Amino acid sequence: MKLYNENIKKSIELAKSMLDLADKGDAVREDEGCGVLYSVIRDSAYSIKRLAEAERDIHKRKGL
Repeated sequence: MKLYNENIKKSIELAKSMLDLADKGDAVREDEGCGVLYSVIRDSAYSIKRLAEAERDIHKRKGL
């Protein structure tokens, strides 16, 4: 696999890990500040995942 595709794959995996962290953190949080933190992590993860999947799809269409 080409390095640029490997990095896209790792970005998607990172986003999935971030979503898992946000879910686990939300389940045990003690206050609203933590809720804000996990919301930011979750939102960022969805943005990263969406962008990385779009790039992956572009590469597929280009035959890369």
